[in-house]
Amino acid sequence: MRKHGKKYRAAIEKIEAGRKYTLEDGVSKVKDIAFAKFDETVELTMWLGVDPRKADQLVRGTVVLPHGLGKSKTVLVIAQGDKQREAQEAGADFVGGDDMVDKIKGGWLDFDAVIATPDMMRSVGQLGKILGPRGLMPNPKTGTVTFDVKTAVQETKAGKIEYRVDKTGVIHVPVGKVSFEAQKIQENALVLLDAVVKAKPSTAKGKYVKKVNLAATMSPGVLLDEAAYTK
Repeated sequence: MRKHGKKYRAAIEKIEAGRKYTLEDGVSKVKDIAFAKFDETVELTMWLGVDPRKADQLVRGTVVLPHGLGKSKTVLVIAQGDKQREAQEAGADFVGGDDMVDKIKGGWLDFDAVIATPDMMRSVGQLGKILGPRGLMPNPKTGTVTFDVKTAVQETKAGKIEYRVDKTGVIHVPVGKVSFEAQKIQENALVLLDAVVKAKPSTAKGKYVKKVNLAATMSPGVLLDEAAYTK
């Protein structure tokens, strides 16, 4: 069993055992106990009452966090013709067609998000084994396979993130940085919480939101009152 350092143990002592915090108090506590020398990411974790093995209970979607995540994503658009110009005008960092596909096959991965037009998916599909494991493969369900390149680029740059339940029924999503104002972390978290609650599968039985935790990268987590997000 891994032993925690003095700073971690000191942080745990500041958390009331068994207490489930409101979002406002939880954010305040996470900011208070964060101790790393770098600007830690604040992550929201939700345990859901779903069976991810069933296709109709795979909770997945995207949201645009109102305050982003502290840095603008480097966006690659794979398109052709006028859509390349549209991508450039929208602020894409890299734009190309089959040349970009070949570049990625050669090992280039200097980007945070990939957007592709539907007519390029035959070529982009060849990158599944490279982009898939990294969570970068364009997908119509997340709005990254689209002819509306302008909107896709602008939303991604503005803080659009994907949430997806893992095989154990848990969702992990960053909602800000410790350096953010508490209000901004709260607003980002609320947008995510609302989206996940609204994404409840009609086939899910019993309690949907079972547990909610908020934590910074190196710090212990703070339990939130999941009852506030159960519909």
